[in-house]
Amino acid sequence: MLNSNNNIIFFEVFEEEKNAISKFLPNDINATFHQNTIQETCKFKDIKLEKNTIISIRTQSIIPEKWSSKISAILTRSTGYDHLNSFKNNHKKILYGYLPNYCARSVAEHAFLMCLALMRRLPEQINKFDTFERDGLTGFEISGKNLLLVGIGNIGIEIYKISKSMGFNVDGIDLVENFEDVNYIKKDNDIKKYDVIICAMDLNESNYSYFNDNFFKRVKKGSLFINISRGEIAPVSILNKYLNNETLSGVALDVFDTESSLAVSLRNREEDEDTKLIMEIKKHPNVILTPHNAFNTHETVLRKAKNTIEQIQSLIEKGKFIWEVP
Repeated sequence: MLNSNNNIIFFEVFEEEKNAISKFLPNDINATFHQNTIQETCKFKDIKLEKNTIISIRTQSIIPEKWSSKISAILTRSTGYDHLNSFKNNHKKILYGYLPNYCARSVAEHAFLMCLALMRRLPEQINKFDTFERDGLTGFEISGKNLLLVGIGNIGIEIYKISKSMGFNVDGIDLVENFEDVNYIKKDNDIKKYDVIICAMDLNESNYSYFNDNFFKRVKKGSLFINISRGEIAPVSILNKYLNNETLSGVALDVFDTESSLAVSLRNREEDEDTKLIMEIKKHPNVILTPHNAFNTHETVLRKAKNTIEQIQSLIEKGKFIWEVP
C-alpha cells in the first residue's frame, strides 16, 4: 500500500510541465517538484523519503540504491524505459510505470524539422547571415530523395507518414514488420542509395552501438543522419568520426549516449570528456544538437501531464499502473 499522504516526488520537471501537472493534480496527492535530476538535486538538498513514496523521473536521473526500501513505485514520464532496467532488475517489488502514447507525433515532427534543416544547410545559413554570403549554402529538395527509417514503432510510423507525404522514397528496417504500407528491407541490404537516415529505434540489449563502423562504411557519401530515439544506439564518437571523413555531410541529434552525465555537466558548465566531445562535433558546420526536447510541444505537455495523473490515480486506487513497464 501507499502511504496515507499519497506522497509523490517529481524530478526533471521543467516549468511548463510543472504547471500542466499541477492543473490536473487532485487535492489528495501531496506532490513535490524538483527541476533537476535526482543526482543534481541531492547535491544541494537532503531529500528524505517517507515509507512508500512514489517518485517520478524522466530519462536522466540515477536512482540511489539506498532509496529502494522507501519507494513503492517509480513512474518515468517518458515513452522509453531502458534507463530503469538495471534498477528494476535489482528491485522487483517496486512498481514501475511509463507513458507510451503521449508524444509520437511531436517527436516525429521534430525529426522531420531536423531533416529539412540539414538538407537546406540551415545552421550554415544562419551563421552566414551577418556577411550575407551564399557560397556553400546550396541545399537539396526532398522530392525523389531516398530515406532509410530504422525503427518503425509509434514514432517511426509517424515519421514515415510525414516523409512520404513530403515526397521522400522511404524504406524501413525493423525486427517486427507491423505496417503493411511500409517497404521493409533487411539490415544487411545495400544501403548506398539513401540520402537521409533517421533512427527511431527503441533501445534494447541487442542494439547498443547499432550505428557503428560496419554500418557507416556502407552508407552513401554525403548522407545525413538524425537520431531522436536513444543516444546509446549511435555514439557521438562514431558520428564525429564519419563527419570528419565526410562520409556524413550533416548530423542532427536530440539524444546522446552519455546523456545522464552530459546533461549535468552542461547545466553546471563543467568540462569533462563528454562535453569536450560534444563541443567538437558541434564545431561541424552542418550539425544540430537539441536537449532531448523533441517531445516538447504545448499539446504533448498537456497529454503528458494528463497521462501522468491518470497513472498516479490508478496506482493509488487500484494498486497498479495503467501502463506498466514490461
